[in-house]
Amino acid sequence: MAKKARPEHHEEHADESWLLPYSDLMTLLLALFIVLYAMSSANVSKFEAMAEAFDSVFNGGKSIMDYTSTTEDSKTQDGSKTVEEMAKEADITTAKKKDTADETLAKLKKKEQEDLTKLKKQLDSYITKNGLSTQLETNLNQSQLQITISDKALFASGESTVKPNSRTLAAAIANILKNFPGYNIQVIGHTDNIPISNNAFKSNWDLSSGRANNFMQVLLKNPNLDPVRFTSIAAGEYHPVASNATASGRAQNRRVEVSIIRNYQDAENKISATNTKSP
Repeated sequence: MAKKARPEHHEEHADESWLLPYSDLMTLLLALFIVLYAMSSANVSKFEAMAEAFDSVFNGGKSIMDYTSTTEDSKTQDGSKTVEEMAKEADITTAKKKDTADETLAKLKKKEQEDLTKLKKQLDSYITKNGLSTQLETNLNQSQLQITISDKALFASGESTVKPNSRTLAAAIANILKNFPGYNIQVIGHTDNIPISNNAFKSNWDLSSGRANNFMQVLLKNPNLDPVRFTSIAAGEYHPVASNATASGRAQNRRVEVSIIRNYQDAENKISATNTKSP
């Protein structure tokens, strides 16, 4: 009896139907990442190119991979600039403006230094010419040009009225100041620490205030000086330049200071024009 032929064994094949939705999913994810990247440097023409790319993917035509990504290549196609390039240009522009501002400020500081040096020379010349070196002195520093006037040159003891023969000195100072109108000026009154004992003033604060204000008023009799730029300040006994333990020290502390304040100062030099030296 003949043997029955065995049927041939056919190898089973795995179901690969999942590849179609998987490939669609990968395409959509790729499209999503490209859109997100493109939004980081948004450009109308780039979005139009992306729209065309998506249309091709879903409706036939070129594959999305055939399109140039929105990087430097896109810039060469449509001539637009990337965000990075615009940021670099903005930084360059800002740096140029800062350099220009720094140069302008340096020129203004230089001009101011020249003006105040010239003003100091004029004041020193007047002091020397009139033999006032023991009563007046000038000092130019990083915040101001300061004119220090002894109280004996301006007032009688314990009084705040400017002596008649001292008005010539005030007029001379005002006449020099009028040539430098762009500066704020502080007139500061100082005393020693001996308590005042008369009916006119209750304290050294009052005496220093009266002296500063009265001397300022005499300066402002010059019509070429702008009162808006003037301030009178009472410092009392609290900013001595010498020891109050001696008569000579107290004499140095009784003074009026006329401070011409710089307009251009470094941050560390923006200090009070009031003399704060300790004895």
